[in-house]
Amino acid sequence: MPQGTLEVLLVSAKGLEDSDFLSGMDPYAILTCRTQEKKSSVASGAGSSPEWNETFLFSVSGGVTELKIKILDKDTFTDDDFVGEATIPLEPVFAAETVPPTSYSVVKDQEYRGEIRVGLKFTLQESRDREFCVEEFGGWKESSLE
Repeated sequence: MPQGTLEVLLVSAKGLEDSDFLSGMDPYAILTCRTQEKKSSVASGAGSSPEWNETFLFSVSGGVTELKIKILDKDTFTDDDFVGEATIPLEPVFAAETVPPTSYSVVKDQEYRGEIRVGLKFTLQESRDREFCVEEFGGWKESSLE
């Protein structure tokens, strides 16, 4: 599996189900890549078509196959409402290194709830593993003890 840095550009969303009936929805996103979690700013009053244009960085190592993005609606006096979630496969970005902003379906209870636009960039980390020869750094072969 590749190791490196995943750069995620959270662009916008549209067609989200508005969970606030009286006022405009205040959506934000939580991005999760394996155990790493990042939170976007709250798009106050943006309703069902928020724009973020925010970039997030994740360290990627073996076994990472997807990025999950949960969209929630910030509420002041009650718990934040879950709007939906998008699951983005990472194999295409590992292969191409860059995926321009693309729309992904936002789903809640296995139903389409809008879409989110996300751009991805992967920077491969050069392997630090290097085979060292014993002679290269000295050692028992150069030892004067007998």
